[in-house]
Amino acid sequence: MKFKHLAARLALSIFTVAGGAAMAADWVVGANVGNVPWEFQDASGKIVGFEIDLVNEVAKRAGKTVQIDNIPFNGLFPAVQSGRIHIAVSSITITAKRLESLAFAQPYYDSDQSLSVLKTTKIDKLEDLAGKTVGVDTASTGDIYATENTAKLKIAKISRYEGLAPAMLDLAAGRIDGYISDIPAVEYYIKDKPQYRVVARIPTNERYSFMFAKNFADAAKVNDILTTLKKEGFIAATHKKWFGSTPPDSSSTVKVMDVPKL
Repeated sequence: MKFKHLAARLALSIFTVAGGAAMAADWVVGANVGNVPWEFQDASGKIVGFEIDLVNEVAKRAGKTVQIDNIPFNGLFPAVQSGRIHIAVSSITITAKRLESLAFAQPYYDSDQSLSVLKTTKIDKLEDLAGKTVGVDTASTGDIYATENTAKLKIAKISRYEGLAPAMLDLAAGRIDGYISDIPAVEYYIKDKPQYRVVARIPTNERYSFMFAKNFADAAKVNDILTTLKKEGFIAATHKKWFGSTPPDSSSTVKVMDVPKL
């Protein structure tokens, strides 16, 4: 790892999204930075993204300061449970299994999984993965799907990554044959990269939200603010900003929903 990259990664744990040094922020938010367009660094090194905009707005309305900690996706779960961070974001899917030990605010994004490949490959559908190597993000719903369907699809090997970018680079280099991941992130990433294509949308009916410990003191406050932001159209406008489309009125981006429970 180059020193400037190491320094940049360390800086993510020290500076707030607002731009000031602060190790005593009210909310420490864990994020898998590099998860475009949810949370990533722009050309200037600033952390930006759909969920960064959202968590900053929620914090502002709650009168809280925010510190972003860069944590690999798989590390977000123990970080929340141990109290190292207060909130986790990174297009985290609400699942019954996760609700056994963690809590979520009401959802704010509907999604599915996808299979992306190189444009030149002969893989055109999930069934073409027989004998192939598939990339996934560690502990993600894509990982769960690929693992559960290894025998059915005759997948030869699953390679696990800590984020979309390294997986897509390995796909380009031929080290994996396909990549199963959240469709919005993949579509955003490849919109200006014609060497890739999405060949399958995998219906999983996922919904994303903020994740926190079951005893998080500000859980109700966060949820109430999300309700307000939906009614005001803030989340829909943020969706339009990052994805270039207006979410349907029936989606969790627009519609006020209950807090997820088992």
